[in-house]
Amino acid sequence: MLYRRAMVETLSKPVTVMRISAEDHVAVALQPLEAGTEVVVDGQAIHLRDAIPAGHKFAVLPIAAGSPVRRYRAPIGLATRDIAVGEHVHVHNVHTALSGEKAYAFSGARTEEHKAQSSRSFRGYVRPDGSVGTRNELWILPTVGCVGRLGERLAAKGNLRSPANVDGVHAFNHPFGCSQLGADLDGTAAVIASLALNPNAGGVLLLGLGCESNQLEELLKRIPEDRRHRLRVLRAQSESDEFAAGEALIDELLGLMVEDRREEVSLSKLRLGVKCGGSDAMSGLTANPLIGLMADAVTEAGGAAILTEIPEIFGAENLLLERATSEEVFDKLSGLVNSFKRYFIENGEPVSENPSPGNIAGGITTLEEKSLGAVQKGGLAPVCDVIGYGERISTTGLTVLEAPGNDAVSTTALAAAGATITLFSTGRGTPLGSPVPTMKIASNHSLAERKPGWIDFDAGLVLEKGMAGAADLLLDRIIAVASGEPARNESNDERAIGIWKRGVTL
Repeated sequence: MLYRRAMVETLSKPVTVMRISAEDHVAVALQPLEAGTEVVVDGQAIHLRDAIPAGHKFAVLPIAAGSPVRRYRAPIGLATRDIAVGEHVHVHNVHTALSGEKAYAFSGARTEEHKAQSSRSFRGYVRPDGSVGTRNELWILPTVGCVGRLGERLAAKGNLRSPANVDGVHAFNHPFGCSQLGADLDGTAAVIASLALNPNAGGVLLLGLGCESNQLEELLKRIPEDRRHRLRVLRAQSESDEFAAGEALIDELLGLMVEDRREEVSLSKLRLGVKCGGSDAMSGLTANPLIGLMADAVTEAGGAAILTEIPEIFGAENLLLERATSEEVFDKLSGLVNSFKRYFIENGEPVSENPSPGNIAGGITTLEEKSLGAVQKGGLAPVCDVIGYGERISTTGLTVLEAPGNDAVSTTALAAAGATITLFSTGRGTPLGSPVPTMKIASNHSLAERKPGWIDFDAGLVLEKGMAGAADLLLDRIIAVASGEPARNESNDERAIGIWKRGVTL
């Protein structure tokens, strides 16, 4: 188990470096340090041989060539040469140890923890099936890219007529739905159908062309009959004036949605997606463990959290596998990790083809290091289920969702799975938003100060207030957003979807 709960609570100020554990070979610079600087780590004076950029690592113990380099109490790669105490530790002297598929052995189920009654609540929209939305929006979902712009024009006009208690009319354009085959087409249809069932959508217009592969009739079969009362369908090729027909259907839905009202509901009704993007070396110290505390707060209250980005689990999967609540869940998760590795290998790519250039610039050296920081977003909750791309969660607790790390694709998959709000940690920053409120959690003060228009919360506060103090503030902010305050992506009208394209294009 990682350090997460104990970290930072007793830090003295000012803090210039951080080492997670006495087992670690490295510490992280929290600010730029010049060569020749002397720092103290766990009572040991260390003379820095190199300049260390903020967020980057330096050796606190000698590391022999070929031996594991440890951070987060776990190996993050292998030293490619001898590394002396005080040297910069990064891509020039450390390489990944990841390869292909692995055999995993189940050693026993993690007992699902008793759900504690939470005193926290938010004001949400209770739907007939008992799910609760954090928004009451009308979503226009095109079956195919050919009518994507039509959807956007309808949304713009619909917003002009939207009543006050409807939070907006939004169209989600994409380029797919035709010229796709088999599982690739099935994935597109599954994601669109699941988005139509998200509790944040108080009304849905499924917008088709008519001749596309992603036929409306087949798509409708994925949506239960009892969920279609707030859904309308438009085939553009069947209408003499498709815009007027679309407007009429939107007005019909708005007339139903105008009766919806926010109600006070328990935190147990929240469905929390967790995601990271543009990570830096501070993400695993501040933002990701802080998000993990939010996942714990929601799941311990009886709610649901969803973790995805399977390639960013590689090298840290055992931290999740040991929390599986059954052998079936264990087998599904280990199978998912291995199948994703095969996906890389079959396309001629190494499984370690990550981190990104931005991640590396921020101090992340290998995929193992990135993964060990990233999985902390799932907190310490038992892993209760594993679901495929385009599927919806069916249980409380922590669910692992099949999807790649790509920001647009994974945030869309989270919304399709049922997330009603997503926490998105970042060390580099991004304006991207998904169909649901997508709160950006900055890993460091500098980003929060430079990009206040993007950032919803500054996790750099962890270094000043401790993890518990920052967690209280973040939970307050989440509850405010869940109750209707706009997230930054909503204020900036940053809402989009990305669909995972995996097959042949005709």
